[in-house]
Amino acid sequence: MSASNTQTLPPYTEPRQRIDDVLAAFLGRMASHFAEPPALARVFELLRGFVLHGGKRIRPLLCYWGWRGAGGNTGEHAVITAAASLEVFHAYALIHDDIMDASDTRRRHPTLHRSLAELHRRSRWREAPGHAGVALAMLAGDLCLMWSDALIDSGGVPADRLRQAREVLHRMRLEILTGQYLDLLGQAAGASLADALDIIQYKTGKYTVELPLRLAAVLAGAPPALLPAYSGFGIPLGEAFQLRDDILAVFRDPAITGKSDMEDLREGEPTVLAALARRRAIPAQTTRFNALYDDADLDEDGATELRDIMTATGALAVVEDMISQRTASALHALHAAPITAEARAHLAAMGPCRHHPYLLTQRDHREPS
Repeated sequence: MSASNTQTLPPYTEPRQRIDDVLAAFLGRMASHFAEPPALARVFELLRGFVLHGGKRIRPLLCYWGWRGAGGNTGEHAVITAAASLEVFHAYALIHDDIMDASDTRRRHPTLHRSLAELHRRSRWREAPGHAGVALAMLAGDLCLMWSDALIDSGGVPADRLRQAREVLHRMRLEILTGQYLDLLGQAAGASLADALDIIQYKTGKYTVELPLRLAAVLAGAPPALLPAYSGFGIPLGEAFQLRDDILAVFRDPAITGKSDMEDLREGEPTVLAALARRRAIPAQTTRFNALYDDADLDEDGATELRDIMTATGALAVVEDMISQRTASALHALHAAPITAEARAHLAAMGPCRHHPYLLTQRDHREPS
């Protein structure tokens, strides 16, 4: 997407505002439990800010428009509340993921465990700030997991549909944790292309799009025939989201993405982009790639060399093609899905070539030196 097109985002802000209002009201009710002592209140405020500020609300919006598409027209507050619960669960996933990746930034701000470590340092509390920040953030993530249940339970979803919704949520949690295990094992043991594809399917492919849509169908009381249609749209689109994010993590300005462009390279993230670069590299490139990738002390010159290898081997172009193919497959399934035209238009507008205000196309990537 060229810079001139980055401001023409789809008009789905109104349900987002209602989702944010539900989140703010819920956390406002929770605040009384953390008012004393003052140290606990300060921890809570950092967590509240993490949940409320930043984020694109992709999963809640997909749930809302999936519900509308499935014919949902009554009990909208319950659906907005259920959609908001997905954002609280996502906060749990991000907090724990940042701890496991030892990430410094998220959404252009310090990660929660870094913020809590800094709070510990400024407050001159006992124990090592880094360790305390991680421990406090782990508890904060666990709290978000618990809150996601409390929030959906508070929305007034009918009992039979709530039971079905919980089945979807249990599956979502199992699959994202499976993906996280595969991700960590891929970093430890090295990931093949097949391994990397498995990771994106479990960690993002289903979690980001398919399962919020399946939750929406359940909340709407949709016929079972809709579920394959939502899966046909959701799985390839979720994979395209992750492939796009993997490119942005390496090739885009951290001031725009909100995360370091060195982190994935230094940690040896088992991405499809990296697996393809290894598979397509000539011996000299393989030697350099293996020497630089997963080097905790990687500098900017080394990062530039890795980016150049990813481009010169054609790995970057292949991933771009994979994004295009998966997006096209998803849109084909969406157009054939038995849903309302309004919802179809909104869901189509949320693809990985449109949802980020900082997305880039092939011509935006750095050329090899």
